[in-house]
Amino acid sequence: MFAYPFVRARTYKGIVADCCVKRTATPVCHLTGHRLGSVSEASTSTSRTDGVSQANLQENHLDESPRGLIIMAVVGVAVGILSGLFGIGGGTVIVPALVWLGLTQRHAAATSMMAIVPTAVSGVVSYAVEGDVDWAAAALVFCGMFVGGQIGSWLLAKLPELVLRWAFVLFLVFVIVNQAMSNPSRDARIVMHAGTIAGLVAFGLIAGILAGLLGIGGGAICVPALSILFGASDLIARGTSLLAMFPNAITTSVANVRRHLVHVKAAVIIGITAAITAPFGTWMAAAVSPRAGAILFTVYLCVLLVRSLWVAIQATRR
Repeated sequence: MFAYPFVRARTYKGIVADCCVKRTATPVCHLTGHRLGSVSEASTSTSRTDGVSQANLQENHLDESPRGLIIMAVVGVAVGILSGLFGIGGGTVIVPALVWLGLTQRHAAATSMMAIVPTAVSGVVSYAVEGDVDWAAAALVFCGMFVGGQIGSWLLAKLPELVLRWAFVLFLVFVIVNQAMSNPSRDARIVMHAGTIAGLVAFGLIAGILAGLLGIGGGAICVPALSILFGASDLIARGTSLLAMFPNAITTSVANVRRHLVHVKAAVIIGITAAITAPFGTWMAAAVSPRAGAILFTVYLCVLLVRSLWVAIQATRR
């Protein structure tokens, strides 16, 4: 028989357990069955596992009960309609909903970005069929958003939770002010020249940073900006915004997945449901007048602002 010295090791559940370590074979913890290559490796491995476990316990409590899954599906339906109607990715709805269901602002923002991918694709197809997409403008905006999205994703993993909550509130205030100032036209188009090209790329960089940082597709800032700054009609601004955002959403999501920030199941449920309902929102966008659409968007954002402000204030008081 071999002599098996016992060591005290902390398992992934924080339970102190006796681990039997064999000198000539891989040691195994009797309680958990985990292989612990050596005593020192056991300490390192369990310490590493504890860190991941503690992070998950502290940051991820998503409600995956039948009630939670139904809420995610309902959120997806709403996001799809709003995406088609306003040309947004839906992060302004997805992020607060996921926070309410138990994710942190950080994980909700990353998960939202992945859910935006199928939503934006569906919306783009609907707008492109009607000829309401400026392909050149979308390509230029995406060039900036690609770089900006990586910067935003990096900041997302670095900034404190409270900063992200207040950044989201300030972002909503900015968009509401822009919407109140806008008077969209249905016939205007973007006129390309050197200044427009540089402006679209620079704007894409800023939009990409905000998208990666806040978990939004960027449509809530792209749509009013394309109308106010670059002269696009309301429908072209929405279709172009959706086209520019979905490649950025893909690249940013890849970065977020590598940083273990995405709850994939929630992203798939919301994203697929939204993709199904987005064409209905596109039909509604063409049915209402440009001014009526802008007013509806502003009302929706004001409601969202009140709730997000309340959440940020509560987080500050803790």
